[in-house]
Amino acid sequence: MTATSTIVRFAVLAAASLALVSCQSSSKAPSQPTGKSAALRTMEQVAMAAHKCWIASKDPAFRSYQMANELNNFGGTPRFLLVPAKHYGGKPLLVVQATGNSSRVDVFGPLMSETLGSRISADITRWQGGNPSCSTAA
Repeated sequence: MTATSTIVRFAVLAAASLALVSCQSSSKAPSQPTGKSAALRTMEQVAMAAHKCWIASKDPAFRSYQMANELNNFGGTPRFLLVPAKHYGGKPLLVVQATGNSSRVDVFGPLMSETLGSRISADITRWQGGNPSCSTAA
């Protein structure tokens, strides 16, 4: 048996042993549901609804915007932005975010002072509350 084949066999044996040990969990603590913060869970819900209702549906009111998703950013503030469709790197026109372990969603930016602001506010409030529908009538 050569030195190379011995090293390969040892490596395979070590990997198999490690795999077996990792499968044997002796966790006595109750498992955490997802490890996600309340802010992230809420923002995932709101962002999915916003994408479905505003962007994917090709809603005329939101046609000139695109969504920049930043739910898993390193700052701990899950958020998404609406930016000009033709200038993805441009200044955000709408910021929707939640912070820490709160499920409160903050919405701000120039779009909130335009006529679209009241609709954005109503949509975000509905989605934050768990209703994923695209209109208040649903």
